[in-house]
Amino acid sequence: MESIVIIIFVLGYLAITLEHNLKIDKMIPALGMMAVSWALISLGHLNVFDVNTELLQLEPTHLDEILLHHLGKTAEILIFLIGAMTIVEIIDYFNGFSAIKSFVKTNSRVKLLWIFSILAFILSAIIDNLTATIVLITILRKIILKREDRLWFAGMIVIGANAGGAWSPIGDVTTTMLWIGKKVTTLNLIKYLFIPSLLAMVIPVLFASRLPAFKGNIEQIEEVEEEKGDGYSGIMLYLGLGSIVFVPIFKTITHLPPYVGMMLSLAVVAIFAEIFSNARISLTQIDSDSDEASQYSPVHSALSGIELPSILFFLGILMAVAALESLGVLFNFAQGMNETIPMIGTEPAIAGYKVSDLVVLLLGVSSAVIDNVPLVAASIGMFSDPVDSPLWHFIAFAAGTGGSMLIIGSAAGVVAMGMEKINFFWYFKKIGWLALIGFLAGSLGFMALRVLF
Repeated sequence: MESIVIIIFVLGYLAITLEHNLKIDKMIPALGMMAVSWALISLGHLNVFDVNTELLQLEPTHLDEILLHHLGKTAEILIFLIGAMTIVEIIDYFNGFSAIKSFVKTNSRVKLLWIFSILAFILSAIIDNLTATIVLITILRKIILKREDRLWFAGMIVIGANAGGAWSPIGDVTTTMLWIGKKVTTLNLIKYLFIPSLLAMVIPVLFASRLPAFKGNIEQIEEVEEEKGDGYSGIMLYLGLGSIVFVPIFKTITHLPPYVGMMLSLAVVAIFAEIFSNARISLTQIDSDSDEASQYSPVHSALSGIELPSILFFLGILMAVAALESLGVLFNFAQGMNETIPMIGTEPAIAGYKVSDLVVLLLGVSSAVIDNVPLVAASIGMFSDPVDSPLWHFIAFAAGTGGSMLIIGSAAGVVAMGMEKINFFWYFKKIGWLALIGFLAGSLGFMALRVLF
């Protein structure tokens, strides 16, 4: 029966990887393999493994407790993401991201390359790499008219966004998973990964700045009349970004789970959004008590704009990985892998075995081909290193930046592919090697810093 669970997971994983070929949303196989896996565990009365205690023989009535345990850990991540997504949608409701366009005041291709790469690096650390990519490509469309030129900049934005998301606990879903799972802390994550992540962005930009595509000036900067936000766009931008940055600070002070701080931040942003929204409604002569006024609620609008399929995908994949973790499959796989792969710059683990840097590098390369969320979820179940072990920091970096090597290797890449219709092979030929150089440079930088710290 355990073998059948593994086969179900592999088939579901394959369907997720071939999402674009099968034309089936990855949410569907994720939810399906999650439900089937736990059903097989229940029907087969399988032993459930707990890394922190021992192998336990569970009766079906006790399986509910195991499910609630894993669902609780998964729900922390999902609630956190829902809060962050809602804040971003509220900022967009007030056209807050239009203020970022004020940073772009040149038509030099090289300068634009550096500006957009730096903005991607910084912005993704605050609002996550996916949202940062959407915002910056939207701005890019208002500045560069020729699609052929935009493709190069969009590719470099993907590299910068993924690099920026790796060093922040709120910059990438996988890093957030490690943070909420108490594998890394905010200050140590930044200490170990800021410089490697910076290298993963700067080195590719240095190489790209010498390419013909970034020589000279762009042909034309389109002058677009700024959309009016009734004077609240800038306020909501900085309020929203500041509230998200406040979450790690709240966690450090109170020692409460991150989703509690995110809910507080959402409440504060929502209060100001409703106040500003009422002011906007009064300017348009709409009766605040009418049904029409309710349509202008920024909170309701933001909640309707959340990507619910992504939330359900995370639910399915994390609970499916939890099923393998509960069976002890991931733990046994980790032990077998460390016995066969040569040790390079190894780090000791609690369980008495060692993890090779080569394993983590392979994980980073794999994240360019398959989704990095289940990869990191699996690594959490495979290894039992203590909090802030260099292993977890290296996994955060590898999974976050390795996906840049292929356009389908990260959420930022997929959304850029959709927005600009970027060809898979074009990206692989023109941008992929730049991402690989950045990934290797950042990995070497991390290994050097690990020795120093």
